[in-house]
Amino acid sequence: MTNQAGKDNKPKPSFRKSQLLRGLYALGSLLILLAVWQLLFALLKLPAFILPSPKMVWDKFMIILLDGTWWHHLSWTLLEIFLGLLIGSLSAMLIGYGLSKVPALERLMAPFLVGSSSLPMVAVAPLLIIWFGAGLGSKVLICALTVFFPVLVNVLVGLRETPRELHELMRSLNASPWQRLSLLEFPAALPVLLGGLRVGTTLSVIGAIVGELVSSDRGLGFLINVGRGQFDTALVFVAVLSLIFMASVLYYGVLLLERRALAWQTWRKDSL
Repeated sequence: MTNQAGKDNKPKPSFRKSQLLRGLYALGSLLILLAVWQLLFALLKLPAFILPSPKMVWDKFMIILLDGTWWHHLSWTLLEIFLGLLIGSLSAMLIGYGLSKVPALERLMAPFLVGSSSLPMVAVAPLLIIWFGAGLGSKVLICALTVFFPVLVNVLVGLRETPRELHELMRSLNASPWQRLSLLEFPAALPVLLGGLRVGTTLSVIGAIVGELVSSDRGLGFLINVGRGQFDTALVFVAVLSLIFMASVLYYGVLLLERRALAWQTWRKDSL
């Protein structure tokens, strides 16, 4: 008993400390990557249009940062991502909840949903741009469709995992549909739902870029096309690294939201 109590009383690492360690690991990985990149550039001695040095990429970034080009295209891509993520996630939640209440409809729609989710967005994007134009709407739609399916699947899985005994308890208490949703179904599905949102967040970046690469005059995908056409590989590197940074920030933002939203689970585990 004493050993067990001693184990339970051991101080746990704080959230800030774990985040600091994670940041240090990320910084170390970045430094290793830059060192390997610079070493390859020095040893291979390839032309800059094939493999630019880290300094060339940094110089190009500073040029387009100071003249406002980077901010302009980054903000446009972020707008597409946020709108697509919002529309795709909300529609997936609503449709997923409706399908969970009508099992026959879910089984009827399952082949269509599976088939649609297996289509590569690169193949569908040109059609959507032809149908809806090359403006903001088609990019948001591509992004929303990319997010929709993983979030929908996680909504269905999360709602199925709600214990049947708790459903019976809510019925015995004459709970309204809204009370069942807000007090039982949504909290029970939240862990799986947030996991799907994490996946959807990273996929939303891919969806936005696919649309911009197919047809666009703004955004980081447009910068990639410009750099490719002009053999300006440093510009391509700047756009790609910006996308990686943006996807990482969005991912860890959802991770922080998940930690705060599920803080009650940590409290419950600690109290048991």
